[in-house]
Amino acid sequence: MNTRETLTAFLEEHRKENPVSFHMPGHKGRRFYEKYAPEAAALFDRSPDYDITEIPGADNLFQPETVIRRVMDRYRSLYESRETYLLVNGSSAGLMAAILTAVPQGGKLIMARNCHKSVFNGARLGGITPVYAWPEIIEEYGICGEVTAEEVERAVSEAPEASAVLVTSPNYYGICSDIEAIARVAHGHGMVLIVDQAHGAHLQFMEKRLAAERAGADIVIDSTHKTLASFTQTAIANICSDRVDLDVFQDRLQMLESTSPSYLLMASLDLNAQILESHGVELMEQWRENLTYFYRRYKEIPGLSLMTHPALDPTKLNLDMSALGLTGAGLEDELIKRGIYTELTTGNIAMAMTGIGNDRSDYDRLLAALAEISEGAAASGISSYTSNESLNHDMTGICGLSCIKRQADSPKPETVSVPDKTEPIHYTETAGRISAGLIIPYPPGIPLVCPGEVMEESVLRYAFELRRQGEKVIGMTADGFVRAGV
Repeated sequence: MNTRETLTAFLEEHRKENPVSFHMPGHKGRRFYEKYAPEAAALFDRSPDYDITEIPGADNLFQPETVIRRVMDRYRSLYESRETYLLVNGSSAGLMAAILTAVPQGGKLIMARNCHKSVFNGARLGGITPVYAWPEIIEEYGICGEVTAEEVERAVSEAPEASAVLVTSPNYYGICSDIEAIARVAHGHGMVLIVDQAHGAHLQFMEKRLAAERAGADIVIDSTHKTLASFTQTAIANICSDRVDLDVFQDRLQMLESTSPSYLLMASLDLNAQILESHGVELMEQWRENLTYFYRRYKEIPGLSLMTHPALDPTKLNLDMSALGLTGAGLEDELIKRGIYTELTTGNIAMAMTGIGNDRSDYDRLLAALAEISEGAAASGISSYTSNESLNHDMTGICGLSCIKRQADSPKPETVSVPDKTEPIHYTETAGRISAGLIIPYPPGIPLVCPGEVMEESVLRYAFELRRQGEKVIGMTADGFVRAGV
């Protein structure tokens, strides 16, 4: 790649390379819009002219009555919800608004320990005490699996005064939890069920049996940009029951969303809804056919396997070539050399996130690249294909939250309050100290350490190793400092 001195230069040069996107956003680029929404050409060509504010006739996101109201109604119909709100600050704003709606100030929230960082931030904003439900661990890959209804029941028994339950389904790797069973537990104790379905906005149309909207959730947050066709930073909040006060939710959302919402982002939400209305059935069928094609063809490639799970969203392709000596990071490197970009790596997995905009040619290029990598490994020997910079599998298990397993298998002390006074401290000196913030590899955005938790040097050493290798770890400086309570 050439040196890219400006953001716009980077974006243009990346576009010219004709890359294959198996990462978010779901539309995968202009090609999709040109085929299914020709009217989008005007949005692209005239975007500076479409970048307006709340002039007469343009409606208002916080008092929608005309054109924006009609977009909301489209989504309400598509998802069969009681009400749907447009989100222009991502799913993060919707999740925080949901928490602040369902849980009173200073209350308690039953939440999965592998939630996205926005859930932890929402709890902090409301002075809310988290009570963790612990996900199962898939030992083979060192990642979190589903959160069971039995585990939610255990957490509820620990804090029966909690007001709500919040779980992520599907998780980043596509593993879904039994939302119907979890809903029975939550509602049986008078609690609201919030589901972070950021990675499953397509499930309502493609795998309805896995969709939280159909399984009894009260609030479902969907990142339409991740797998569908709206622009990055857009999402929707589906209110699915009368357990939620709409006025309170809208009030909390206004506290968190920008007072200058982008009409370009809202227009992309409108386009996405129109595409689903006009071509949704056709697009979902094509997506299924392409996935079936890939799942059949990948078996022909020596050394390639895919992670399986009984409740796996099939649109997430968790690629594993460890049989050839390749870690997930090593496989990602080899794919990038061939112009293919995946969403994330963990341990031996490189996860290819398919989306509504991937066509057959993308899958063919991915299969061809994987076959070439496999042939190269056979010809040159395993060692030359193993990334020296990649973490070993045992250490990567920490990133997969094997630290959670240790915590889940031991007595569960209540998370302490974060001290008002904090100081930066090197990770090698943190033993027994209380974390004052989140420490999060990104992606996937799941905290290794949460505010109020006692820090473990082994976990922080892993985070520092990630930083050393150039990965993003929010909450830790490049030289290994984190914030701890004094």
